[in-house]
Amino acid sequence: MTSYEGLCLQLKKKGITKTDLTREIGISSRTIAKIAKGEKLSHLTLEKIAAYLDCDAGDLCEQISDNPILQILREEKDAKVSGGLYHELQVRMTYNSNHIEGSRLTEDQTRLIFETNTIDAGDGIPVDDVLETVHHFRAIDYVIDIAEEELTEDMIKHLHYLLKHDTRDSALSWFAVGDYKRRANLIGGHETTSPKDVPSAMKALLAGYNAKSEITIRDVISFHAAFEQIHPFQDGNGRVGRLIALKECLHHNIIPFLIEDSKKAYYYRGLSNWEKEKGWLTDTCLEGQDTFKKLLDTLEIPHS
Repeated sequence: MTSYEGLCLQLKKKGITKTDLTREIGISSRTIAKIAKGEKLSHLTLEKIAAYLDCDAGDLCEQISDNPILQILREEKDAKVSGGLYHELQVRMTYNSNHIEGSRLTEDQTRLIFETNTIDAGDGIPVDDVLETVHHFRAIDYVIDIAEEELTEDMIKHLHYLLKHDTRDSALSWFAVGDYKRRANLIGGHETTSPKDVPSAMKALLAGYNAKSEITIRDVISFHAAFEQIHPFQDGNGRVGRLIALKECLHHNIIPFLIEDSKKAYYYRGLSNWEKEKGWLTDTCLEGQDTFKKLLDTLEIPHS
């Protein structure tokens, strides 16, 4: 069944016409025409149509990616495949990214939460560590869903919201969950962009990045370093930054990099000294790319 047939079937079930649909949810007839031609729609537009028609987005338009890694992740995510690339990415990236930021959960505990939605926490594990682990799983899902869309401020803010909502920080009146920081902060003792300058700095960073005709792994690393130097959120910048890097690698058919907790010191040194010596962070991220390649090899997934 083609995507257009899928849309027509859902419209018939709902008892409405294409004209009714465009009027009711405020989309243009050109959007319907894109579906008829088999062109890609944004994830948000598909979700909007699917929500109104009370169906899954996949019932309207199956997303087939030119990136084989992204396609595998989407298929395994939707089918809830156990033990595959999606499963291992969720566990390994969530464990390492959270542990770099101080989480006390082990990789085994992280895996248990993902696989069974339960936790044998032992003693003294903060509730936020568990919450932010579950939130990170959902953030990776979001990255997979929107991977091929152009990076925007709204996406970045939503990643922060997914990670930090319902945590202890979210109860603080001055902690802006899903929005830019309101108080100045430091990273490794170094000054970061002041709250009043963050919106303009982020707009400039995104404009310059999105204007590039071709994105390479070094462009993704450079964006990551600039993002962390701006440090736009009150907390959670490292995890958001690494999720953005994952999204952009998937977007541009680049093998992602996975920064392991054991490389934390090299990673922080690279970020801290980026302006003086770009090789430190670049080499650490390229090692992280080798780590991801080893995972692909273990799962016998071809890669260039």
